[in-house]
Amino acid sequence: MTAVSLTLWALIGVALAFDLLNGVHDAANSIATIVSTRVLRPRDAVAWAAFFNFVAFLFFGLHVAKTIGAGIVSVDLVTDRLIFAALMGAIVWNIVTWAAGIPSSSSHALVGGLVGAGLAKAGLKAIVWSGVGKTAAGIVVSPLFGFLLALVLVLAVSWLFFRSRPAAVDRLFRALQFVSASMYSLGHGGNDAQKTMGIIAVLLYAHAGRQGAFEVPLWVVLACQAAMGLGTLIGGWRIVHTMGSRITRLTPQQGFCAETGGAITLFTATYLGVPVSTTHTITGAVVGVGAARRTSAVRWAVARGIVFAWIITMPSSGLIAAATYLASNAFSA
Repeated sequence: MTAVSLTLWALIGVALAFDLLNGVHDAANSIATIVSTRVLRPRDAVAWAAFFNFVAFLFFGLHVAKTIGAGIVSVDLVTDRLIFAALMGAIVWNIVTWAAGIPSSSSHALVGGLVGAGLAKAGLKAIVWSGVGKTAAGIVVSPLFGFLLALVLVLAVSWLFFRSRPAAVDRLFRALQFVSASMYSLGHGGNDAQKTMGIIAVLLYAHAGRQGAFEVPLWVVLACQAAMGLGTLIGGWRIVHTMGSRITRLTPQQGFCAETGGAITLFTATYLGVPVSTTHTITGAVVGVGAARRTSAVRWAVARGIVFAWIITMPSSGLIAAATYLASNAFSA
């Protein structure tokens, strides 16, 4: 095996490690609501979510993978060193926020890493601004869309079941949460795993001399979905606590509405090829169901802290990636 192929496989391993960490970091997004409403025990919930994370490739195209692979940094400038620096930026930032129990965005950490490494390599000409703009818009649109959908859903459900017995409504929505949690886990696996697919696909494309069409091989799809599902199995319990109870207390009815609103948002974004944050989306939905009850039901100080983490994620991972790229250049020299 040549040095080039060894480097390629090592980078693929690092990318899959990021995908695994993404699953660990974002496990809360799929299971926090169903755990906080006590519909499923944590261990059962992560197994449920991991299964739907893995099978998500059967339901979605690969539009997000193509955005990440060819729509953030110009493919003509992609090198092993650039991809390594981008992954380091995302991984380091994910570890920092995971250790602190902060539900930041793995997606935007990766995009920030790509932008930071690209700028360090070639300046502004390295960046595909249309793709970055699409991703930046998702920072605002996805939580807002999740918020509005969840708010409308919880109001509609409350009106429809106004005369029903609370115990009967509780039993119904405990059952329906299995459906909504499955939908959200599908959306999570469909959008998030594709980001790593895009990274590996662009690496393969660069090593093939950038000949032919940019495609994502099936083995890459399966490897990324498996890594994402395994990461979800490991779980991220500190973030589960933040998402499931520190923002607002949830009932099964509210959990269903939050998960359904979030899932619709993710399905739409994945279809459009927008790499949104599953963390942003479910947080917006959880805040929406809390605000539908009353604004005081939302712990706004916690929500503000999460928003602050969102704002600093892309520049922070970008700075780490840029520093890694420059350090690797100095080391190789």
